[in-house]
Amino acid sequence: MAELPPAHGPANRAAALAAACISHRHGSPGHGWVLRAVRHAHREDIDGIGHKYHLEFVLEDIFEKDSTVNCTAEVLYHLGNKKNAPDVQFTIEGELKNTDEADNTFYYRIKSLKKELEAENIPDSCGNVSPEMQPIRALAWAASGYVIWQNSTENTNYQLAQIKHVKQVKRTDEYLEFDYMILLHENVSQEIIPWQMTVLWHPQHGVEVTKNSQQPKHALD
Repeated sequence: MAELPPAHGPANRAAALAAACISHRHGSPGHGWVLRAVRHAHREDIDGIGHKYHLEFVLEDIFEKDSTVNCTAEVLYHLGNKKNAPDVQFTIEGELKNTDEADNTFYYRIKSLKKELEAENIPDSCGNVSPEMQPIRALAWAASGYVIWQNSTENTNYQLAQIKHVKQVKRTDEYLEFDYMILLHENVSQEIIPWQMTVLWHPQHGVEVTKNSQQPKHALD
């Protein structure tokens, strides 16, 4: 097993992927997580299987930069098969911040709307996000973690750049549903990729991406 410098590109990409998975599993309208720093990294070459990264890293809350959590993860990229999502196993050290109050406030605010929510360009061209749109962005951050996990390879590093458009879908059950058109930034190629995703959320059941698909560039014209 080879030790890697913390700033090593592939190690950072693997840690960013683990951060995306953690955001998908534990994110909500009340918070999300982004990679702050890699502390230790090793790569294990498994014959006929792929490359496994053993990682220790720090995440920070997308809302509160001073709110951090330490994590460990193992990320396995399969050789030669891009259809297989990487295997990601992670451990969070300590407790994540409880956001039940913020999540419930958002849930009942959306449920009480007389007209379905619709918005675009989050953040705007100046990088600003209005307070009422912060939970919508955090929900997209969590959902995009699933898309990133399913589509990552050892040579990619995706991150949510912007919500181009979001529209609430009317439902008769307890869930909230949103149809998002997002832009993913691929940091290696610097490509901006439009992606559609349909997202279900409930405070007790977490985030579920029921549909997602890459969109042609002209979809944004």
